[in-house]
Amino acid sequence: MASLIDRIKAMGYVPETNFALHDVDEEEKNNLLVEHSEKLALAYGLLTTFPGCPIRITKNLRVCGDCHSAFTYISKIVDHEIVVRDPSRFHHFKNGSCSCGGYW
Repeated sequence: MASLIDRIKAMGYVPETNFALHDVDEEEKNNLLVEHSEKLALAYGLLTTFPGCPIRITKNLRVCGDCHSAFTYISKIVDHEIVVRDPSRFHHFKNGSCSCGGYW
């Protein structure tokens, strides 16, 4: 996952550390954001599926803004449609855009 994060940072992704709700320094907040469950689920999906297969992730909590932003960038890189279901809506990430139009 770290190499994928490095690739999207090169594309312009900036971690939104306000979604890391612990009282720690900025570097540790960046590390905490990488460990969000939906990012780990995406990493597992990328490792275990063939290119072109959709990756579906279901959450019982709302997707945080940082993960939404990261998935938007990641969808430009990978050859997968990423579908995330949270309690509010479905998010279909493909080619750098989300079906919610940025209204996460």
